[in-house]
Amino acid sequence: MGDEEGVNEDRYAAFLRGERPDDILIYLHEEGVGSIEELAEIGVRVDDGVVLVLPGDDGRAAFQRATGLDAMDFAGMAMNTEGEIDDDCTGGTCPDADGSDDHYVKFVFAFVEEQNEAVGGIYAEGDVCHGYAACACGTTYSEKSVLDAQ
Repeated sequence: MGDEEGVNEDRYAAFLRGERPDDILIYLHEEGVGSIEELAEIGVRVDDGVVLVLPGDDGRAAFQRATGLDAMDFAGMAMNTEGEIDDDCTGGTCPDADGSDDHYVKFVFAFVEEQNEAVGGIYAEGDVCHGYAACACGTTYSEKSVLDAQ
């Protein structure tokens, strides 16, 4: 299990550097997960949840099994509201936050699009992470950000 944990952490770090554009990142808050320890065996345990980085089709299927939502339908819904998603994709700031404890990220779906100067805009600046989050209050939101070159 120790070797697998290291592989999962390496995969997660590589995703955040933009080195895994064919993979999907899923963050699941521990409040919505039946067995966080079982998921941690195939992902990376973080403070209040688990991160999975999986190949595209597997990632979308795992997202649907975990949330009951089609990944691309969820992304389409979340992209209608801009918000802030943490650089490590394990949290964010709900645009409807009012200072109560009812605002924390339940789950995140993210993927990376490689730098594309022909497209222009932020895509010319570097690899872009597309993040889509669901807050515990029911608000969904998204953020696109250029990944730091490391």
